[in-house]
Amino acid sequence: MSTAILTGQPVPGSSIESELRSLGFDVRVASGAADTETLLALVPGGERVAVVDARFVGHPHALRLGLTDPRFPLAAIPGAVTAQPAARQALTRAMARENSAGGGTAPAVDSLADRITAALDADGADVHRPELGSLVAVVPADPQARNEARQAVAGVDDEAVRLKSAVKARDGFVTTHFISPYSRYIARWCARRGLTPNQVTTASLITALIAAGCAATGTRGGFVAAGVLLIASFVLDCTDGQLARYSLQYSTLGAWLDATFDRAKEYAYYAGLALGAARGGDDVWALALGAMVLQTCRHVVDFSFTEANHDAAANTSPTAALSDRLDSVGWTVWVRRMIVLPIGERWAMIAVLTALTTPRITFYALLIGCAFAATYTTAGRVLRSLTRKATRTDRAARALADLADSGPLAEAAAKGLGRTARRLPGFTAPAVALIGGLALVATAALTDFGGPWPAVAALSYVLTSGLAVARPLKGALDWLVPPFLRAAEYGTVLVLAAKADVNGALPAAFGLVAAVAYHHYDTVYRIRGDAGAPPQWLVRTVGGHEGRTLVITVLAVLLTATQFKVALTVLAVAVALVVLVESIRFWVAAHKVGAPAVHDEGEPA
Repeated sequence: MSTAILTGQPVPGSSIESELRSLGFDVRVASGAADTETLLALVPGGERVAVVDARFVGHPHALRLGLTDPRFPLAAIPGAVTAQPAARQALTRAMARENSAGGGTAPAVDSLADRITAALDADGADVHRPELGSLVAVVPADPQARNEARQAVAGVDDEAVRLKSAVKARDGFVTTHFISPYSRYIARWCARRGLTPNQVTTASLITALIAAGCAATGTRGGFVAAGVLLIASFVLDCTDGQLARYSLQYSTLGAWLDATFDRAKEYAYYAGLALGAARGGDDVWALALGAMVLQTCRHVVDFSFTEANHDAAANTSPTAALSDRLDSVGWTVWVRRMIVLPIGERWAMIAVLTALTTPRITFYALLIGCAFAATYTTAGRVLRSLTRKATRTDRAARALADLADSGPLAEAAAKGLGRTARRLPGFTAPAVALIGGLALVATAALTDFGGPWPAVAALSYVLTSGLAVARPLKGALDWLVPPFLRAAEYGTVLVLAAKADVNGALPAAFGLVAAVAYHHYDTVYRIRGDAGAPPQWLVRTVGGHEGRTLVITVLAVLLTATQFKVALTVLAVAVALVVLVESIRFWVAAHKVGAPAVHDEGEPA
């Protein structure tokens, strides 16, 4: 339960008390600053508390935005301030100071809530102030001002603003023009029936898994049903975020589920298409695994670049300035958003091609589209990095090191090569990561299965991986190190499974890459939530990227093709169990202790 303390002179006919109750607050009335401080002390420390001026006039949604958003420990709008348990001490100090300064008398003109907010600002507290736009939130000083404020409230449709704000500010063309115009109303329907974003997220996952099952039938009817259900799953995927924004139901667990289930849905659908193709006599598992590898590496590029520049100083670039100028021209905005093939465009393309063509054609189109998008975005980011004058922080270097996923072998190599690395040019880290990865994948592809050379190349890869992370990753292009390492590991698994040329090897490799990719995505979500990287014991248990790669290449040397398939399956199950159990434990625990909710409002994945 949350508590709202009404302060100041009550206004006859005011609806503020009923509006606060409708938002879930237990309302208490204070006669002045001293009484407010007393009531504040009586509110249990584990509850949210708000101080609201009784003269407040505004839209209910303005109050909702200011007082109920779970992402911010402290928040304020004109005439109201709120604190979650984590910020309770700061609010109590500010309240005590205002009570002492005011001598315990009720404020005559100004608002106690606003004075408390000013005191919090003076203390250096981080007070969130939501963008209200056309919504009204004021504390009128006289009857005339009150009447004018009420007229302003009547002149703006509160619900229309709320529905509009439920849609992500920056989204793809398909989502903006073909999904959001009606999915926002589905979100409102869900809110009015008490459904939560997590329930809608789960419904989206189930729908996508059913779509994958339909695709796995290998029949034209199954493919058509799969395409329709995939679109339905995406509609629900948009709805869960819009429901969270509409009702401000953000949560740590919800943010993790939304991000994780998106990947699970897409990659399960790839597997369904591959199974359906196999029923028709066409083996496309290599294409399915290639699509998953490419899409995952695309995401790692996004994550690494973002983290490298998260808090970079002097963040200027002529390339970024050109991008901003292009965004000022309406049609170029949508073209540039579409060619990066975000989730809306990607899923729409997959759904249509599944219904009308074959899985092979679907994967060809997906690989070509994703390859072009990856080239376009990576090239742009490389140009930005080379032309940007920026100083990257220790936090950025730490994040990139965590994304690298180095195990004990690479760490040992990094320690031994640290002095050498410090004497090499700034571009060394991404260069050696690229060269080591290319040499490994090329060796696996160009030599016979069972030969010793991939294992030799994997040993060299351990050394190049250690050299790549031997010094802090603060160089202009050091954000390329994690995606190069991902491509090397995933590509090696793909090539060796294909070279084994035994039925079931590629599906087993698909499962192993999916399990490892989950671990890498989980690392990203933890970093984004300021929770740090996964624990060292987990990284060591699953071997780090270089350890897994070395083990897989050695197994390919020692085992027959059939035994290698079994080994890949065992590894996939083992890695999946370890990383899933730890990940679920971590996120459920974070949710229970009320960790800050991280909600992605950036570019679509």
